[in-house]
Amino acid sequence: MNNTLPSQIVIENVIQCKMRGKVAYQSHLSASISMNLTYVKPFDDPSVKGYQRPVDPKRCSDFAIYLSKGEDALFTPILLNAGGNWEFSVYDKQRPAFGRLICKGKASLMDGQHRLGGIKRYIQETNSEIIIPFLAFHCLDEDEEIRLFDTINTKAKGIGTSLSKYLRRDTDDISWMATELLVRQESPFYHIGSIIGKRNKGRHVTLQNLYRTLYLLNKDPKIIIFSKEEKLTMALQYFNNIKETFSHEWLDYSGYRLTHIVCLDALSIAGSEVLSKCTTESKRQFDYNGITKAIKKISKIDWSINGPLKYLKGMSGSKSLATELKDHMLS
Repeated sequence: MNNTLPSQIVIENVIQCKMRGKVAYQSHLSASISMNLTYVKPFDDPSVKGYQRPVDPKRCSDFAIYLSKGEDALFTPILLNAGGNWEFSVYDKQRPAFGRLICKGKASLMDGQHRLGGIKRYIQETNSEIIIPFLAFHCLDEDEEIRLFDTINTKAKGIGTSLSKYLRRDTDDISWMATELLVRQESPFYHIGSIIGKRNKGRHVTLQNLYRTLYLLNKDPKIIIFSKEEKLTMALQYFNNIKETFSHEWLDYSGYRLTHIVCLDALSIAGSEVLSKCTTESKRQFDYNGITKAIKKISKIDWSINGPLKYLKGMSGSKSLATELKDHMLS
């Protein structure tokens, strides 16, 4: 692993700090300099002290596309180990934590490999420059570096898909609709849903689950033309009719499969065609009575946990059940 530099690189406006007894530096550097100032320790390095996985080109490409959004494309600092190759020099003895770094060797990139890969692609394609924030430890030994990398990539927990959808509710129509179905008291999902994705007794439908089932419900081209408010009204009418028709089954998760995800998805797949049948595309009119009539036609279905739907699983199971539901609802 070559970590030498042909000439020294100076980084200005650096803050020196201590983290759990380790000296660290915080600042920023240009993308072009970062490419020359950092290196990666691959997992198959002959030294047996490498640990980084191969770069995923798609993740780099996705990040480059993200950067093309402009000023809204913010990102977190990369994490480096200077390995004792960087010297800190203060500007003023009265301010001992503020100064410059004199870099005599490259720093090991511990976290941010795909960000740097995406940044490299972005600056090459746009012929532009970008500033990269960083946090660099003055010197971690190789074992400390590996342990920190392992902690970052195995112990840290993401926010989860449900909360992610909730955070995007102002920019994504289906995320907004799914959120509304969980927070509106007139919604059948109000008492059985969880926004943050954590299931507990009584709340077994997550926002992510609803996101997918709403995507399936609104898939027909005739439905897409309607506004998100109109589509929400359709969804409320559809699922409220189901709850009213099967009021006992809707609230008994352990005894019936009606609100199990595999069945909700099936109801949405079938429901997409029901909503399409209730739509007049040219006039953007909708027949809400058509929903009630369609749901009445499946009132005899047995949703019990040990009934004919006992072994239904996955999307293949949802599609299979949806075919049966459509035969009844659209007859």
